[in-house]
Amino acid sequence: MSGIQTIAERNLCFSLKGKHERKTFAVRVSAPRLVDDSANFSFDDGAAVCTIEFNGLNESSFEVHGIDSIHALALAVDIDTHLKGMSKKYDFYWLTGEPYFDE
Repeated sequence: MSGIQTIAERNLCFSLKGKHERKTFAVRVSAPRLVDDSANFSFDDGAAVCTIEFNGLNESSFEVHGIDSIHALALAVDIDTHLKGMSKKYDFYWLTGEPYFDE
């Protein structure tokens, strides 16, 4: 996240579905920042955005918007929701090797 301050990070492992090779990656969440006039949508004063990055995983970073900085941050740090959305493609593990999800 060049130029954007990372305030939270979780290190995990992943493997592609059906594969055994595991690799590490980091989920990084940026500090909330105010949405500026370059946004292509309407928003109220105080609206904020956080960036979520998957460093080491072949997935694009994306932004999570909230009505204020606390809302944006709360949505962004709920990384399980985002990882579950990718669980059709990947299996996720803690660094200890334990499955990340209890499924």
